[in-house]
Amino acid sequence: MNVKVCSALVAIVLLGTAQPALPDVITDWNEKAVAFVQPLMTPPQGHRAMAMVNLAMFEAVNSVDHRYQPYLAQMNAEHGILKDAAAAVAAASVLIGLLPRAQDDVKIALVDYLAGVQNGTSMTKSIELGQAVAAAILAARAKDGSDAPDAYRPQTTPGVYVPTAPTLAPMWPDVRPFAIVSAEQFRPQPPPNLDSTQWMADYNEIKRLGSRRSSTRSARQTEDARFWLVTGPGAYFPIVVQLVAAKKMTEVDGARFAALASVAMSDAILAVFDAKYHYEFWRPITAIRNGDILRNPATERDPVWQPIDATPMHPEYPCAHCIVAASLAAVVDEVLGPDVPAISGTSPTAPGVTHRWADMHSFVTEVSEARIWAGFHYRFSTWVGTEMGYRVGAYAVKNSLRPLPIATR
Repeated sequence: MNVKVCSALVAIVLLGTAQPALPDVITDWNEKAVAFVQPLMTPPQGHRAMAMVNLAMFEAVNSVDHRYQPYLAQMNAEHGILKDAAAAVAAASVLIGLLPRAQDDVKIALVDYLAGVQNGTSMTKSIELGQAVAAAILAARAKDGSDAPDAYRPQTTPGVYVPTAPTLAPMWPDVRPFAIVSAEQFRPQPPPNLDSTQWMADYNEIKRLGSRRSSTRSARQTEDARFWLVTGPGAYFPIVVQLVAAKKMTEVDGARFAALASVAMSDAILAVFDAKYHYEFWRPITAIRNGDILRNPATERDPVWQPIDATPMHPEYPCAHCIVAASLAAVVDEVLGPDVPAISGTSPTAPGVTHRWADMHSFVTEVSEARIWAGFHYRFSTWVGTEMGYRVGAYAVKNSLRPLPIATR
């Protein structure tokens, strides 16, 4: 928001009547951000946006509390700054910068939120801090490669038709990470050879259990598959919000946890798309409908095989859902340790169903296996994606937003 908008916002808020306290700013604005981002961005874009939103909120709150290393640089926060207001403005300003089509709705949501924040003479300075933080985050990511054109080159031979639907985010391996060194830092070894025992076992497992017409997949496996058809931030940020609330985190600790989680998940997307477009391994629907070209009696062809739903439009190896779920679990492990409450979730792709998980590792297992039951990923791909995710998440925590020595706070 520019200075004119800031002035108008201050006037509206200062004239308003204070309302009862609103929910914690970190959980509230994560929920708001997901609602704005989910319908307007692809999953990679959405995770990048959520990382920027959460880093902005962290920088705003940490500028007051001085508990952790800043992501960019420590902002000057005058005495009396309202942390809730500064964080909300930071989040809203990032969203406005990224989603101009939604800016009017974001501004309304911000005014409504600030009306519930205890007012005072520091409101103007709090808004200015939030805007300054957001401007710094937006500037830092302005040329990170996320808006590069789609230059994917389909593999073909002269005159031969290939499906013409666009692939998803082929430029993403070149996007600048938030925490990891580069997208290829955690690039895995190649997928199994097509004459290996692992390949034949996993080919036949997904052919049997991932088929739309499968008679051996259980009802719960089918439910899991449909539950995890959801993609993007909406699949994972409800877990972040639950944990911030359940652990009763302070504003700065909640902001740091949400920032680390979102940075890890965004960088996990970079890492997995690097591997996907590096190896360009075939999806089950392609492999199973062409099983005969391997000339292997153990990989029999099924000419009409279909997965449960439309196959994602990017290469198979490794599993993206798996790496994102595991990167989140790694942040939880590193930041919260073993004392983590049970979590639950719903999904727009499985209406009326609630899933519960005793811990993050059972959560990761369900997410990973669901992609087999859906017919999208081979088991070896889920193993590799999960292992990558744990490494990316642990790296993000150990190298970002570290606690400051007490003497420097």
